[in-house]
Amino acid sequence: MNDCVPIDENDMARHVRKVLKEYFKDLDGEEPCAGMYDMVINCVEKPLLEMVLEHVGGNQTRAAEMLGINRNTLRKKMLGYGIE
Repeated sequence: MNDCVPIDENDMARHVRKVLKEYFKDLDGEEPCAGMYDMVINCVEKPLLEMVLEHVGGNQTRAAEMLGINRNTLRKKMLGYGIE
């Protein structure tokens, strides 16, 4: 049985939409940067990793399990974001 409590996707999506609306408004007619997908994913992924690691007291094995990724993948992402 999966005891995972999902995040209200509408709440998270609402925050993403709000920030992206502000981003496009701030562009004031200029073209957005190429690679917006990577920009958004990077903005979300780093705090996600940080918060999960904090939640599990820095235990990378538990964090990787919670995230549903391989521990080596987690370590690579941590290195890329400068997370110790």
